[in-house]
Amino acid sequence: MQYKIVDMETYYRRGVFRHFSQDCKCSVSVTSRVDVTALKQFSKATGTSFYLNFLYVLSRALNAREDYRLAWDWQNERLLLWDQINPTQYVFHEDTETFTLAYTEYDPDYGTFYARALADLNAAKASREYGLDEANHPNWFDASCVPWLNYDALHVELPDGYLYFNPIINWGAYREEHGRLMMPVTVRLNHAAADGYQIARVYKLLEEEMHALCGAV
Repeated sequence: MQYKIVDMETYYRRGVFRHFSQDCKCSVSVTSRVDVTALKQFSKATGTSFYLNFLYVLSRALNAREDYRLAWDWQNERLLLWDQINPTQYVFHEDTETFTLAYTEYDPDYGTFYARALADLNAAKASREYGLDEANHPNWFDASCVPWLNYDALHVELPDGYLYFNPIINWGAYREEHGRLMMPVTVRLNHAAADGYQIARVYKLLEEEMHALCGAV
């Protein structure tokens, strides 16, 4: 877990950061539909998991910009920038209708990441413990699938004034719309770390990463 301390004198969003970390503490959630037709075709052609493939492109997208890798060290009042952030999977157990958390270390290499994520998922399936371990996983983001619902909006509430910068990403079931498979994806970021542009870039990066992965095979 490597990080550097952000120099607030040269930080390009220092004015916005001050406003939304002191005057008006809030977060922003946006839901948009993402075309996952090519990713579904890639998954079928390669015999791989659509879920894990989306988790991979999502992890690459969020690691592509420093804005998504920030953390607030409230004890020392410092803004930190992680070298990388890693996805927290939520593995559902149908028999108990509960979840087990699976922490997967990010790797930009597709094969390495896929093998890790699959092993972590299978290990979580064998457990019935919740498995929350925030103390040892500060540089992790929430990646949660809601496969039972093709939703239009989703909002995650956090305590008012809590400077939580880890991205929270949810996605639902895809459905066919005009011959394309469209999937709702919700991006929650702290407003001190991101405005509408930075949130919109998550969706653009997702498109780019899906194109790069699906075009490689």
